[in-house]
Amino acid sequence: MRYFQVNAFTATPQGGNPAGVCPLESWPEPEVMQRIAASLTLAEIAFFVPQGPDFGLRWFTPVVEMDLCGHATLASAHVLLQHLGYARPEIRFHTRSGELIVTRAGDALSMNLPARPATAIAAPAGLKEALGIAPSQVLKARDLLCVFETASQVRQLRPRMDGILALGVHGVIVTAPGEDCDFVSRFFAPAVGVDEDPVTGSAHCTLVPYWSSRLGKTKFRARQLSARGGEIGCELQDQRVQLTGQAVTVLEGQLRSA
Repeated sequence: MRYFQVNAFTATPQGGNPAGVCPLESWPEPEVMQRIAASLTLAEIAFFVPQGPDFGLRWFTPVVEMDLCGHATLASAHVLLQHLGYARPEIRFHTRSGELIVTRAGDALSMNLPARPATAIAAPAGLKEALGIAPSQVLKARDLLCVFETASQVRQLRPRMDGILALGVHGVIVTAPGEDCDFVSRFFAPAVGVDEDPVTGSAHCTLVPYWSSRLGKTKFRARQLSARGGEIGCELQDQRVQLTGQAVTVLEGQLRSA
């Protein structure tokens, strides 16, 4: 099985979010893909197969199959364009979240994902203790969205993963206004085997609608403040979110066994 490791949402091998990408001719059993993802231990492994002129795409963390993953979608498109000779102007992936389209955007790639607006809720019990500081606002879509006053607060958070797990949610997004960008964020998802994700496309499906409503605009420059860090261009388009970023291949090889 061919295997590529691609850093998404970065132009450097040291930044962005690493994703494994496995091009396939047909689907193996889900247990095989889950076993591969568990053994490779990256936040996400993407598997895709030809589906007519398009592709079927699935994503696995080390412990579960995901319903949506932005950075591994970007990485899959990068592999098709840079390594597998794909020449059409757009790539259509068929996924558990519907059809996702990726196009070239200069030296970057742009992908169209479903928006996931969040609704304001009361802070759940244990949230302040898990994060170490109480957010100024809490909302919920698939993930909790915790809003802070400053980028410094987001950068300095040292959350307790056992506390995050006890909340019983898929993941926790933390965000604040940016200092040299529109907004910043971090993402914690120990429930799916990812304590902190370096750069999270799916989280921006919730972040972009929130910041659009708050700032009264539809285009943004976003930065994720993980240790690796990443840059994302964002645009709200009706009920969809357009995310743009670069990608870099750091490894190419073969998986010998599953």
